[in-house]
Amino acid sequence: MEKDILIELKNIKKVYDQDTLVVEDFNLEIKKGEFVTLLGPSGCGKTTILRMLGGFDKPTEGTILLDGVDITEMAPNQRPINTVFQKYALFPHLNVYDNVAFGLKLKNMTKFERDKKVRKVLELVDLEGFEKRSIHTLSGGQQQRIAIARAIVNEPEVLLLDECLSALDYKMRKEMQLELKSMHKQLGITFIFVTHDQEEALTMSDKIVVMADGEIQQIGTPEEIYNEPANLFVADFIGESNIFHGRMTGPEKAFFCGAEFSCVDPYKKGTVIDAVVRPEDIKITEVEKGQITGEVLSADFKGTFYKVVVRSGKTEIEANSLKYYEPGTVVGMKIAADNIHIIPYDNSINHYDGVILGYHEGKGLLVEVADFTWYVEPERVFPGAVVEDGIVIGSSGKAIQVEDVRIEAYMAPSDIKLSDDAEEGLITGNIVSFIYVDDHYTYTVRTKSEEDYVVHDVDLWNQEDFVSLIIPEDKVTFRVVRS
Repeated sequence: MEKDILIELKNIKKVYDQDTLVVEDFNLEIKKGEFVTLLGPSGCGKTTILRMLGGFDKPTEGTILLDGVDITEMAPNQRPINTVFQKYALFPHLNVYDNVAFGLKLKNMTKFERDKKVRKVLELVDLEGFEKRSIHTLSGGQQQRIAIARAIVNEPEVLLLDECLSALDYKMRKEMQLELKSMHKQLGITFIFVTHDQEEALTMSDKIVVMADGEIQQIGTPEEIYNEPANLFVADFIGESNIFHGRMTGPEKAFFCGAEFSCVDPYKKGTVIDAVVRPEDIKITEVEKGQITGEVLSADFKGTFYKVVVRSGKTEIEANSLKYYEPGTVVGMKIAADNIHIIPYDNSINHYDGVILGYHEGKGLLVEVADFTWYVEPERVFPGAVVEDGIVIGSSGKAIQVEDVRIEAYMAPSDIKLSDDAEEGLITGNIVSFIYVDDHYTYTVRTKSEEDYVVHDVDLWNQEDFVSLIIPEDKVTFRVVRS
């Protein structure tokens, strides 16, 4: 481990109640003195990671190292790590001084030493003179500062902050963001911060770890995360993005929205891609000057700019403008090459492992794939195959032993339809995420068996909606993996 690496999480896995997977294969290095933010939607596993660092939970698998020492099994009070929780957990019957000094009293520290430390941290959080104040008389922001003071008075090597600003109003939260960043610089200790607020993460962090479904999606500086998202989840979750489906027409040339654009990504011609463009990077101009044109649908004032929605063909495009545009106005739009971020299309979507269970005369091959079992004609799995006397004969003329042959099935997202009728579809599940891409929504539907299906649909469904998936059997393609 490098000398400047303070914390290392290796192959961390956390399972609750034997079958609820919360964190999987989590690997992370944190340097001394870094301000690291774990960012992601609710339920992504970020608080679980924090609790394991603090010693309040133990990983099901994996190792946690602190300065090269294995602390995986170490009790919370033995770790040089303090935590500030979402709920401040202050003692209501104690005044400010006694709340801050509580941990020092447990160490049998002299009153002189204790007073010196308490005064120092109260000055740091800008609450000097508040020693005798009751907790009930403090504002939410002041209580948060007391919670932080209590956590840092023991001079921990690491400070864990779990959604600690979420209960504050907007103005106070912005103020506390700046104060926390200032405290971090003054103290020089390692901060690990958990939030679902993207702006908060971008404002405060040296390094951001974007999480979804218990896995790391991307690690990088705020600039890297914002400007170079690793995948569509990060692009959609961090800030606002236009996502266009298209294809590379040559090195540094991409076709989307019915036009060819210059870009800076040298993917080869023919590569299927998604192009990510931030609204602030689209310039609205005269029709004749635009690379693409469209009709303004709306223009909403956002304080310092107008959020303008333009329909070009079937695609709705968001752009930020200092100028108001009347709905119905036809405009042009320009996008500079370095404002287009290309993400190669994920070809692993909707590929599922399966097995042939056998051949049944008059019905076909019985295949088991992911969440379903069905019969398919032998030639769909073995091109050129015929059946003679109940035996599957391959194109080479040799009999095929079909039982236990491993296969892979693929379903195009555009071929799957969503229904709210549980009996109509082959598979049922809940929508766990969705992204607007080009002229449709891309949904991820998760079944009871934890299989994810990606579906393209023009209709708007809600997250957590229970749906069934209508999968035309003739649209599923098969490939033999191992025979």
